[in-house]
Order: sequence, then structure tokens, then C-alpha cells
Amino acid sequence: MTEVQPTPESTTSGPSRRAFMGYVIAGATLVTGAEMSTGAPSAEAVVPTPPQPAEILDLNDLLTLAAAPTAALITVTIGTDGRASFALPRAEVGQGIVTSTAMIIAEELDLPVDRVDVTLAPARPELLFNQLTGGSNTTISTYTPIRIAAALARQQLLKAAAAALGVTLESLTIKAGVITDALGNALTFGELSSKAAATTTTRASVTLKDASDRTVVGTPQGRTDARAAVTGTKTFAMDVKVPDALPTMVCRPPTHNGRPVALRNAAEIEAMPGVTDVVKVATGIAVRARTFGQCIDAIQRMDVEWEGGKLAGESDTTILEGLKKAQLPMLTPKVSLIAKKLDASFTFHFRSNSSLEPNCAIADVRSDSATVWGSLKSPVVAQENIALELGLPVSKVKVHVTQGGGSFGRKLFHDAALEAARISQAMGKPVRLMWHRADEPRQGRLHPMATSRIRAAYLGGEVLSFEQKHTSVTTDFGHGLGDIITNHAAKLPVGQLTFAQTIFALTQELPYNFGVVTQSLQETDSRFNTGSMRQIYSPDVRCANELVIDELARKMRLDPLAFRRKFLRDKRAEAALDKVAEIGDWGRSMPEGTAQGIAIHKEYKGVTACLVEIDCRPETVGRTIRDAVTGPRVTKVVFAVDAGLVINPTGIEAQMLGGVMDGIGLALTSSCHLDEGHFLEASWDNYFYTRQWNVPPEITVEIMPSDSEQPGGAGEAGVASSFAAIACAYARATGRMPTEFPINHADPITFDVKSFVPSAPQSPTDGLDHTR
Repeated sequence: MTEVQPTPESTTSGPSRRAFMGYVIAGATLVTGAEMSTGAPSAEAVVPTPPQPAEILDLNDLLTLAAAPTAALITVTIGTDGRASFALPRAEVGQGIVTSTAMIIAEELDLPVDRVDVTLAPARPELLFNQLTGGSNTTISTYTPIRIAAALARQQLLKAAAAALGVTLESLTIKAGVITDALGNALTFGELSSKAAATTTTRASVTLKDASDRTVVGTPQGRTDARAAVTGTKTFAMDVKVPDALPTMVCRPPTHNGRPVALRNAAEIEAMPGVTDVVKVATGIAVRARTFGQCIDAIQRMDVEWEGGKLAGESDTTILEGLKKAQLPMLTPKVSLIAKKLDASFTFHFRSNSSLEPNCAIADVRSDSATVWGSLKSPVVAQENIALELGLPVSKVKVHVTQGGGSFGRKLFHDAALEAARISQAMGKPVRLMWHRADEPRQGRLHPMATSRIRAAYLGGEVLSFEQKHTSVTTDFGHGLGDIITNHAAKLPVGQLTFAQTIFALTQELPYNFGVVTQSLQETDSRFNTGSMRQIYSPDVRCANELVIDELARKMRLDPLAFRRKFLRDKRAEAALDKVAEIGDWGRSMPEGTAQGIAIHKEYKGVTACLVEIDCRPETVGRTIRDAVTGPRVTKVVFAVDAGLVINPTGIEAQMLGGVMDGIGLALTSSCHLDEGHFLEASWDNYFYTRQWNVPPEITVEIMPSDSEQPGGAGEAGVASSFAAIACAYARATGRMPTEFPINHADPITFDVKSFVPSAPQSPTDGLDHTR
């Protein structure tokens, strides 16, 4: 295995042909590892804006710095079968990093992609902060170390081949895992893997492949796990075979974060068909049975005494009132007395942080050890907390990371894994825990409700100041990011801030010359289960920003595109903006009730721009589709992304398409309603994420050319600018700026609210009727 850590110059300017250092690790076959050492252009404007904290050091920089010290512990191995293997210390949850990682290794080794095996590493405490998947950081932080490890393996194979064939290194060529000399004599990687192995660990210098020689990186590749996914052979948590790990579910409280007091009919439940065990845990009453259906049957018969908890009786209205009371006053900086001011206030409601895959985990807890399987994006933190909960040493708890069916930030948290461990310990048996789909929006992680207020001062065609105050229900960062911030606090350009305020400062950029720009976060109310949903704060913050920018353009009598071009201070953002305007035919004549919207976003070492067209005409808004929430429809999207060096264009395009779907849902339909301490939504049939009938008929994703030798973040990059562009298009189509999101949140509830008691509602029995 090889592993590399970039020096400061390689971090800023990208790897060149110069030498990197790595390690050839002692072993029976070849193992190598890497050694790591550790201004935006201005537009013409009267009132330039100085760099914000995120332009000096952003969240990605922080995550990369945190990963660097243990980069040499990640290795690439060449086996006797000639295949390369790599245990990726990140979580694959559908974003395609297994494929892109295989491509990086294949490139440096001159090995076909289908001969590179990328698996997911179990929890490895020695990696410290190098095993957290989040912030679109995986490829950014692992790209150079993986390249060095693979290149060092290639170098060792060439040396072994030269010695075996009695020729010089310069006379050898590599193709498809075969090394050939000038006379045609050939040796495979498999034949050389033992010869190239080292008896002692040694430090070695290696040169990375030049950009002009690439044949894999930057070319479109289908996902390496696609066939397994579509044929049902891909292994998710619920597919892991653990002896005697029977289906287990939990009867949960009717109110968010309520607590169980007692199961009144325990004997009846224990006697039900298939039921093996029933126990009370902190989150509810757990039942283990032969099938999940029998678990649901048991939950539906349970007579439980519940404690309402701290949120009993609360509603959207009362939580919003609390947020408004916590808002800090706007503090306009000193500007001309004759400057005009624009004030705007926005509300963003709770949204479900769940993925399509139900929250689940397997646990086998014994008296002196525990083993847990689950899709975990912060497995080291999970391992530590599970050990603490069980009263075991960390070394006695093994946490295996499985592939996940989506995340959106949800799987940064190990709720299911911890709960499964508790239940297994209480029952003394292995359990296969799965949450009911109704559990997630009601008791799972939520994107917090927030308000965002903006005050802009302008005069004579210039913006003099732009102040934004974001007030939010508390976002939980107990999944590992908080530890990283604590460890690096002295290096951060943000002063003495809380975890959440630090992350806010390291992710928010307003790439316009708007004079004095201030963006701040105030948090209040920690009673909810919350999580850092895709792009954390950025979708809400960006939506509010771009709506105000459109309004400023209107007041200054400028076209929205022209206004943005005038004030943008980032050439990459300007290029992406121009691209979507060109492809989308910005400014074309459109029927009344329809309109275009445009927005940009800068984050994760990259920029995005989005142009949309929306139809808000009555015949569209009122269209009837069975069991559907329709409303305004986005009819066209043109999306441009500059993500630096792109490993897999196919993967990037897929990520942007998914981000656009998120943006449509956030703007138009996706939210959770709190009433009397209950969240009304349950499952995907009444949580209105973007549906097929709301997907635009026309979507174009344009990957911008880049001369960067370093990749940027892409996993979350598609959400914020698409959300903002849709909101801007809606405002132009209707003639009124929306201030509440999603725009349909205040509409009458159109679905039948599922039961709160029992927490697992009756499953539908008319499924076939919906296929016609």
C-alpha cells in the first residue's frame, strides 16, 4: 500500500512532476503508503469587499488539514492475482467515491479500472480525523495520498521487473497490469507482487504521472457497483449475514423525543407469533421477531405509557416565535446618510434529513465485546460512543462500514448503530434493527427551522453594505466535526465561535463586491434531533441572498444577470454564470406566469451557476395527478459546475442532477409540519420530496473546463444555487418575493395523517391500484 501527503505547495498549486515521499511497507506482497507534509480576482466596483473567512480557510481546508497527519496509514496493496486493493476510509452512500477512487488508482498504476477493488474500511481509531465523510471532502483530501500510494506501487513493480528481466527501468512499459521489456518479455503485476514486496518498511521517493499522460482520470466512467445495485447483489447493512441476528424494530413515542414509561401489555406482546424478545430502551419499546412483519404486528398491538417530553404541545408557530425572540438586532455599518436600505426576512421550515434507505444497523453484543455493522460516515466516533454506552473498552468494539442507500448528511450520525447495540445488550442476542419509514421524519434527524434576515444599503448604483443574520434551531455537530474544530481552533480565522458558528463562517461566501459584508449565525432551541443536511446552511442562506440580489437589481433597474456580472468578484463564478445564461437563452420572451431565474454559489473549492424556468400559471399549479402535490413546475434547468479537476464526469453530472432535485424540493414542496409536539409527515408518501411529475422535462449539466490540478468538492454542490434560482424564478413569475420555504408549507395539509399510536401505521393494501 502507498500513501501520500501533499506539501503546502502541492496543496495550493496541485501536484507536479516533482518527487513525493511514500513508504514501501513490509509484507508478503507489495504494500505501499503515502507520506504527507503539510485571492479571488476583483471586478470593477466602487466598494470592494475584503475576503471573508471561508476565502482564507474553508471547511474543506479544515477537513483536509485534519486528515493529513494520518494519511500515511492508508495503503494500496497489489495481490498475487494482479489486482489492486484499497480500503477507503470513507463511506460510500451513493455519491460514487468507490468508482472515482478506483479510477485514481487505475490511472497511476496503468491498470484497468475493473481490476481495482475498493472496499470500505472499518472503524480505525488510529486514523483520528481521517475517517469522517462530509463536506464534499473525500476526493479533495484523499486524491494526492491515493495517487502517491499507487504510483509508489507502480515504481516498485517496475524495479522488480527490471531485476527479474535483467533490463533497465527505462526499457520497460506498462499496459493493463503487464510490464514488458523491449524484446517482448512480459511479467504481470501478480507475478511481481511478491518480488516487489519489502521485508522492512522503507521510505521512498516517487514521481506522479503528468496530466498529459492521463487516460482514465477525466474520462466518463460508469459506476463500478452499478451492476450489483441493479441486480440486487450489492451489500447494504440489511444484507450482511450475521448468525441469529433477527429482525428488530422499535415502538416509538408519539411526540418528538418523547420517552417510554412502561409497556402495559408485555405478556400479550411476548406471546405473539414469532416474537422472541421485548425490552424497553431509552427511545422506545424494542421487539425482536422472526420477520419484520411480525415486529410491525407487535408494535401495532402495544399498549405503552409515554412521557411527552420537552416538545409536547409545541408547533411550527411556537418554534418560530422562539426563533424570532432569539434574533439579534441588525447593525448597519456606517454608510452615507442618504443611502437607501432594503430589508428582507425569510423563514425556512423543518425538513426531513432521511435518505431513501431506512435507518438500520446490525449489532452483536456479548459480555466482553461488540460488533456492529452499518452505513456510518463517522465510524470512529460511533465506535467510541458505543463503547462508552456498553461499558466496554474501545478496542473491544468493532464497527464495520457498509455501503449506504443515500445519506444527505443523515449517516454522519450513528443513531441506529447505537440503538442496535443497546437493544442487543439488553436482549443478550444479535439484532437486525430497522427503523420504520414513519420513524424517520417523526423521530429522526431534521434540518432545523431557521430565519434569515438581510439588510442591504445602496446608493448611486453601488451596494455599500450587506448584512445577513441567520437564526436557527440548533444543528447537532456531535458526529466528529466538533472534535476537528476543537483540535484546530487556534488555526482558524474566525475568533472565538461555537462549533456551529465556526462551520457557518467556514462555509459561507458572498462572492460579490457589496462593500461591508457580514454574515452571522445565532442558534437557539436544542430540543430537536437535527443534522447537517446537504450543504448544511448554504441552501437557505444562498436562497435568501439571491432573492435580495434580484430585488436590488430591480430597484437599480438592472437586469438580474447584468447586476450579478457587475458585482461578481470571482472569475470562475462569472464564467459559470455566463455559460448558463448562454445555454439557457437568458432574457428570452416568455408567457405571462412563467419566468427565468438565475443564481450562483461558491463553496467547496468550486462554483456553480443555475438557470431555471418555472411555470406558475393556474393550469399548471392546479394540474391534477393522483395522490400528488403539484404546484408550480420547474420546466427547464441549465446547471454549470466548476469543480476543479474532475475525476469522473459521469459522476459529477449525476451529483448535480441529484442536487437540482433537492433544490426543487426545498423551494416548492419538502417540509415537515410540527403540531402538538408531533411531526405530521410519515414515510415518503406524505413527505413531498421532488416527484417525477415535478422533475423538469429539460435539464442540462455543463462541466466547466478547469486548469486546476486539484479536485474540488462536488457531492453537495448542486443544491444551493438550484434552490436559489428556483426561488428567484418564482418571484419573477408571480410578481412577489417568496419569504417562506417551501412555498407550499402554509397550504392546507392534503394528506391523511398517519397514526401516532401505534408508531408503525398500517401498511397500504392497494399497491397494485397505483401501478395503473
